[in-house]
Order: sequence, then C-alpha cells, then structure tokens
Amino acid sequence: MVVLATKCYVEGSARERALDGMDALVDNAVGDLDVEWEVGVRHDDFVSVTVTGDDAVAARNALGEEWGAIGTGFEDGETYVGTLESWDEEGFVLDAGERIRIPADELGLGPGSPSQIRDRFGLVQHLPLRFTAGDPPRLADAERDRLFEWTRGDNGRLNVNSATRGEVRATINRAGHARDIVTVERLGLLEQSVVCREGTDPPGLLASVGEYLPAELKCVIP
Repeated sequence: MVVLATKCYVEGSARERALDGMDALVDNAVGDLDVEWEVGVRHDDFVSVTVTGDDAVAARNALGEEWGAIGTGFEDGETYVGTLESWDEEGFVLDAGERIRIPADELGLGPGSPSQIRDRFGLVQHLPLRFTAGDPPRLADAERDRLFEWTRGDNGRLNVNSATRGEVRATINRAGHARDIVTVERLGLLEQSVVCREGTDPPGLLASVGEYLPAELKCVIP
C-alpha cells in the first residue's frame, strides 16, 4: 500500500465521485504496468492505494512521486509533502501523517502574518505543500518558488477546495465563464487552481461561481 499526500474529506455522493476520479488518475499513472489496485481512504482522510502485481513496486513509486507519499519519520534536509491543516499567528500546521508546525519566519513568503500570507497566496485548507524537514521545518524552496510564481505575470487565480477538477470545470462552464479562464490546474484530489485569462478579475469570478461551489475559495491577484 502507498498512502498519498492528498486527502478525501467530502462525504456522500461527492466522496464517491472523488474516489472514482482518483481511480481514473491512478489508471492514467500506472495503467500500463502489470498491476491491480484498489483506492481507499485512511482514518485520517489520506488517500491510500493498495497495489498488487509484478510491477507493484514501480507503481507505488510512480504514485508516490506524483502525489507525495505519507510515511513515518522525517530525515533532516529531505523534502516531504503535507496538507495545510491549520494556521495561526505562530505559523502553519501541515498534516504529513503527523503534525508539522512551520514557524512564521520559516515560511519564506514575504512580510505579513501567516493569515495574511495565506490570503495573499490563495492557500485553501488541505492544499498539499512541500516542506523541508529540520529543526525547525520550513517550506521547501520549490514550494516557495511555485507560490511566488502565482503572484507574478498577468494571470490571476481562483483556488478552490472540496471539489474535483471536473466539478470545478463544470461549474465554471455552468456560470458562463469558460472563456474567462486558461485552465484548471489540479493541486490535489480536491484542491484546484483556476488560472484566469489576462483581464479576468479573480474576485469577480469568485462572486459569480461561489454560489455553485460549497467550498473555500481564495483569490490570487498578480
């Protein structure tokens, strides 16, 4: 089994749709290998994939590489993935199988309190984030680079949780905004980033689609 660094925290039919989508994503990643798999959800909402077959090791490695893997223990200087669990004036708390507190001065995302930083970069709850283990742990350089990149250029973003990529795309279309976006990037199973076209106002898009999405939505304004 490999436990992936992405969560499934919705219930009912939304959970079924999310896991069906996850099964298709696993198929895309390892369907050409000699394996069978079963997608499940661990007690702490992390997605698990039980893999059997001649290529099971290769399949588990491929899935861990794509999504990040939840294991036990952390080696200083190595990079891991955790999901954004909570935040306060002291910093961010990530869930990486255990709670990882990243102090405010180790976020490396410029001035402001952790709450202000979360708002500026559109960090929705449960978003997978890379961190470097140590005493104390810090956001990984590659993660900082990705987040700063979101705030540069001419394309704003609308970040969403609690919805699959397909659900977000369908909602954008239903609200009549298909021409106002470039794409929907998958950040996690249920965390997406809507990349706006140049000239599209992210807060305006949020106001238009927010009523259709029972989710947290946060804008990134370049």
